[in-house]
Amino acid sequence: MSDLGQTVDPLNAPSSTLVEADDVVYNPSLDRLREFSRELETTTEFGSPAYVSDYRSRSADRTKNAVDDDFDADDRAYVAAAFEHAREHEMVCVDRQMGRHPDHSYRCRLFVPKRYARIALAWAKLFEPVEGDGEPDFLTIQIPEWEETAIRVLPEEGVTAVLGSDYTGEAKKSFLRLFMFHAKRAGGLGLHAGSKRVTLQTDAGDLEDVGQLFLGLSATGKSTLTAHGLWLDDPEEATMLQDDVCALLPDGSVAGSEGNGLYVKTIGLDEDEQPTLYDAVTHESAVLENVDVAPDGTVDFDSDAHTSNGRAVVLRDRLASAGEEIDLDAVDQIFFITRNPTMPPIAKLSPAEAAAAFMLGESIQTSAGDPTAAGESIRVVGTNPFIVGSEGEEGNRFRDLIADLGVDCFVLNTGYLGERSKDIGVEETVTILRAVARETVDWREDDVSGLTVPDAVPGLDVDEFDVTEHVVAYDSALDDLRAERRAYLAAFDDLDDDIRDAVY
Repeated sequence: MSDLGQTVDPLNAPSSTLVEADDVVYNPSLDRLREFSRELETTTEFGSPAYVSDYRSRSADRTKNAVDDDFDADDRAYVAAAFEHAREHEMVCVDRQMGRHPDHSYRCRLFVPKRYARIALAWAKLFEPVEGDGEPDFLTIQIPEWEETAIRVLPEEGVTAVLGSDYTGEAKKSFLRLFMFHAKRAGGLGLHAGSKRVTLQTDAGDLEDVGQLFLGLSATGKSTLTAHGLWLDDPEEATMLQDDVCALLPDGSVAGSEGNGLYVKTIGLDEDEQPTLYDAVTHESAVLENVDVAPDGTVDFDSDAHTSNGRAVVLRDRLASAGEEIDLDAVDQIFFITRNPTMPPIAKLSPAEAAAAFMLGESIQTSAGDPTAAGESIRVVGTNPFIVGSEGEEGNRFRDLIADLGVDCFVLNTGYLGERSKDIGVEETVTILRAVARETVDWREDDVSGLTVPDAVPGLDVDEFDVTEHVVAYDSALDDLRAERRAYLAAFDDLDDDIRDAVY
């Protein structure tokens, strides 16, 4: 334990050692949390609370952790200062449970100033109430009014200090980051991924489950595809289990993290296109953040007056596609969502190619990460900005897990081909996903790209999505892309050579 821990060890001492009992409200009801931040609320036409934060995305460039970064005494001083501030001010303390898996569930404790109880309100709706008394596995102190922005993480101690940001996403990810860290320590791998179970009827009339994971950055379609019902008819169905973060375990099961709610983007939310999600966001139980709400409560989901990263916390039980369970018994298929215009709508990958795709994490920058660069091409290992530890070792671990488990992996383009000459819409993507789940896709080796691509997909004219017909000078573009990929992978010292050599 560090010197800081010797002074205040929140994981092995009562909360009263952190904050005097008279200055903290322990586990207040959701109604009381809302009341504490009443002056910050605009009440929507649906009766739900809406808030506008000063910070409207994560402060990744001001985040450091004690495993990967040059974490010195000054960094630990930020954590100590957060504890000291909490001892001297009115605070709210909320405990919640993250995960349900017997080996991967954690008691989480969040401290925020009473005036900013709105952060605790939204966060508390994501995770399930915890039973009984006990000390936390993970603890976060968020002090929005701090004059400087600094997020400091002690992964081994399970402690995070969020200073100078009032963005709810910082509280949420502070715990999910540690969930993934501990999954890796247990031989698994934490994933920034959505999970779903697809139940299909066999020719013999039996029902079989197909477990799917979707890896992708925010705003690439991860949530949409995870929640989509694939237009299946009873008794077949597709059930969303997790929307954001889960853990792939060595036995092939997938542990979920958020058991109560989802933190969804709202920009452009349309009742006709996403009726289930619209109903959940417009229910009185939702909490809106940085969504354009007029003084009279009228909500405009198309407006980016505050940010294009508007959010809502919605309850799982308001989503028809969400199952009662959050854990997946077994994963069969993993999809890497990209927006790379030189990639076909789908390609099937070998384990080494899949590990390369995991490392490349090709996507587009979103307003959730860096609003100033939204729309630009980006590479993020595992499409996961919250990895703690060696990124190269993450790739090696991913390859070993999927090879041992026999998981099929695919790269899925949810954007367009060429210079926007051919859009790949939700209808086309869902048609492909349904066929992949049924194993009714005919595959072929593409002579130009070397990728394994569809030769036939029931319900889709694959010839319309021939990349070579839409990308100008495709051979040259592919050569340049491969060179970029090789150079990118070469930077990871811990990455095995077979993954570096698997550039597609």
